[in-house]
Amino acid sequence: ERNQRQQLEGLRQQKTQPAAIASSIAPKLYYGASNIMALSEDGTETTIKNISLADIQAYYDQNMSITDAKVVIVGDVNEAEVLPKLAFLNKMPAKKLALPAISSKPENPMDNGVIYIVDVPKAAQTEFRVGYATNLPYDATSEFYKVGLMNYALGGAFNSRVNLNLREDKGWTYGARCGFDADQYGGQFQFSSGIKANATDSALVELLKEFSNYATSGIRADEVSFMKNAIGQRDALRYETGIQKAGFISRILEYNLPANFIDEQNKILANITAADINALAKKYIDINKMYILLVGDKAKILPGLEKLGKKVVELDADGNIKP
Repeated sequence: ERNQRQQLEGLRQQKTQPAAIASSIAPKLYYGASNIMALSEDGTETTIKNISLADIQAYYDQNMSITDAKVVIVGDVNEAEVLPKLAFLNKMPAKKLALPAISSKPENPMDNGVIYIVDVPKAAQTEFRVGYATNLPYDATSEFYKVGLMNYALGGAFNSRVNLNLREDKGWTYGARCGFDADQYGGQFQFSSGIKANATDSALVELLKEFSNYATSGIRADEVSFMKNAIGQRDALRYETGIQKAGFISRILEYNLPANFIDEQNKILANITAADINALAKKYIDINKMYILLVGDKAKILPGLEKLGKKVVELDADGNIKP
């Protein structure tokens, strides 16, 4: 009961914070509210209230197993020292688990030809979430890795186009970024930023302009060169600490990657061309696929948004269309 109260209080607190509201609702737009990819791991007020101790025990019995479990340890220790300290794991049940099928394909998605807003009165900033479900699963050496390279000049670095425009040039935000995220089931492309409330409509126009220009006109030669140098230098120091090494090994195990996948990534980085990047940008930076979600003070942002020629639809803090 104490954990339930704490979790419920946390959820209620999140519904007062524009960034938390935006991050919670955006997946519902991308995937449809009924898709598991749209459901928060934090649960809902309804589900948390209805969970009993018997439910927790049943979940443990059905879903916890030592079979196929993997433990990654990085440090100044050897196997003989560590194994006795892991003996407690043998108390867990040992059985093969049948995992449910998961689809990242959007189910009954909402209309993406409109602007969705959530009203948070007196919010100084408007939280932007603009994106869509790509249906592109994680792959360390295939198209998913390549779209990350493509995105670097657009929204993956401090001197990316969206950050230079919205932060450095206009001064509307402390930071703006976009990128691709994925797991073995699928993924999404998303732009996120907190924008000054009185610049909401102007920032949206600039953002969509940057997306359109990148998709149609492509990347510049200097951006390709900078991307290759920056990512090459970053990756050279990416696996130096213990926690970085542990994460590296865990990723290999989780996605069954070849041990030399970093070498393959380096080859892709060295050989990718502007033409390759432009083809990916044209394919994936498509504003016609994107959902626009803005969470902020309706009284401040609505008049400007209504002048942009798109229908504006108001949602509540749970992502439901308000009457």
